[in-house]
Amino acid sequence: MFTSDRVPSLKSVLLASGVVLTLAMGVRHGFGFWMQPISDANGWTRETYSLALALQNLLWGAFGPFAGMAADRFGTMRVVLVGALSYMAGLVWMAVVTQPTLFIVGSGVFIGLGLACTAFGAVSGIIGRVAPVERRSWAFGVSGAASSFGQFLMMPLEQYLISSVGWQSAFYLLAAAVVIAMVPMAFFLREPAVEHAGGAHQSIGEAFGEALRNRSFLFLVAGYFVCGFQVVFIAVHLPAYLKDKGIGDPKLAVMALALIGLFNIFGSFYAGKWGGMVPKRYLLSGIYFIRSAVIALFLLAPLSAMSVYLFAAAMGFIWLSTVPLTNGIIAGIFGVKHMSMLAGIVFFSHQIGSFLGVWLGGYLFALQGNYNVVWGIAIGLGVMAGLANLPVDERPLARSALKAA
Repeated sequence: MFTSDRVPSLKSVLLASGVVLTLAMGVRHGFGFWMQPISDANGWTRETYSLALALQNLLWGAFGPFAGMAADRFGTMRVVLVGALSYMAGLVWMAVVTQPTLFIVGSGVFIGLGLACTAFGAVSGIIGRVAPVERRSWAFGVSGAASSFGQFLMMPLEQYLISSVGWQSAFYLLAAAVVIAMVPMAFFLREPAVEHAGGAHQSIGEAFGEALRNRSFLFLVAGYFVCGFQVVFIAVHLPAYLKDKGIGDPKLAVMALALIGLFNIFGSFYAGKWGGMVPKRYLLSGIYFIRSAVIALFLLAPLSAMSVYLFAAAMGFIWLSTVPLTNGIIAGIFGVKHMSMLAGIVFFSHQIGSFLGVWLGGYLFALQGNYNVVWGIAIGLGVMAGLANLPVDERPLARSALKAA
């Protein structure tokens, strides 16, 4: 089943998964920079490229539970190796394919699978199984900070590559970087058989059914839908939104997205740290309420470079801080044996939201010539998510103690 009987150290797992998450999340956060050059080169509207990114996000979520099952059953190492190769293929595909339908479907499948096998869902299981219970929330926070560092690092790099070597060559260089960095790190993510992990002895079907019958799990699913809608809409459409409003300097958009990544390094870390001290559901609810308030203030305030930077910093601190808290609640309620699969199921909801956020952004812009309705939807959904997370019950299920070996 696995190639090693040795339990890896938490330090090595966090280091290796951090490198993988840095690239996996960092590269995809910059895809908005390619919207205009690819659309101009191929004579497409924004809707075509938006649909391609929307499908990537949707398939990332759809593949996520299966990637999680594979990671739980066959090991994180093998799943990450598959993901690195698929990610590479997707980046090359986006560079060479000019037929709209082939571009949309091919990049959706390759990038979606690549992200499902290299992002949070795939690596959350090994982190949860290796980290001691008292440090689990902190460990999830560290992994979230690594993905945020990737966004901070990759935003200016991707914009620089596009402007210096061209958008196609930028894809080729990123594809090479993904394979060169991820493949060696995968071998640090080997672990013993999952049967050695503590918790109830359940089949995949039993764990799946139990989660879907749990009210708190469904609340987390609903909240993650909103998270995906908000963050991916902003990540993809913010550069175009700023240009439409008369801020044509691409460096401002690059700096804004980089600031989101920079501040979320701290936001993810402290969310994980605070999640070990106070109820995680209250922190989650607060994050969603604050997001809605920040978006509303950004839209009401006069638009300037300073308002963009303040918006990016505020959103950055709460950008992916939902991840360590949500994964921490899942591990606390259900245990860690099927952690990757359950995280993948919740994340599928996140990606359905991502699909709608990025696609509606392009569709409604083509229809109305602005993003006003989508911004309004993002605000309303944030309030709903804040309310949905308040009644989450974080206590471990009673069956854990009865059925555990």
